[in-house]
Amino acid sequence: MSRVAKRPVPLPQGVTATISPTGVTLKGAKGTLSVSLAKGISVVEEAKELKVVFDAAAGTAALAGSTRAHLANMVNGVTVGYQKKLELVGVGYRAAVQGTALNLTLGFSHAVVVDIPEGITIEAPTQTEVLIKGIDRQRVGQIAAEIRSIRPPEPYKGKGVKYSDEKIVIKEGKKK
Repeated sequence: MSRVAKRPVPLPQGVTATISPTGVTLKGAKGTLSVSLAKGISVVEEAKELKVVFDAAAGTAALAGSTRAHLANMVNGVTVGYQKKLELVGVGYRAAVQGTALNLTLGFSHAVVVDIPEGITIEAPTQTEVLIKGIDRQRVGQIAAEIRSIRPPEPYKGKGVKYSDEKIVIKEGKKK
């Protein structure tokens, strides 16, 4: 039995849920998100809480736990939102937002331009910081991972694009 799926997801003030047999749509102050439901899983709203109902014999317990986690992330997204902070470490590494694109100078012979997708906000408070904000946790993390993959931190000097809370373990150099 899934312990995660048994816990209800509380709906804060201002969040409304529209439940259909195939999916759930949440609407809040920041926007609207929806998730589709797997076969054998349903969601019930009672007393400002969403409860995931599933048949344990059908083998849907793991999917029910994932569905409950997705619903909790969606509630957090439409109320507070998500953000990831990236740092550029290296001499001459810079970031600037120009219209609907993020312009990155990362030591290549050319500037790297990343298009900002719909529903995602990217800011560059300083030249070496990038803030990625949005209501969908998966999309915010995916965009952050794609930007990081352009120049991941290297283990000898630590240069590259890293998450703000990421610790880079610096390897020892060659000894003479």
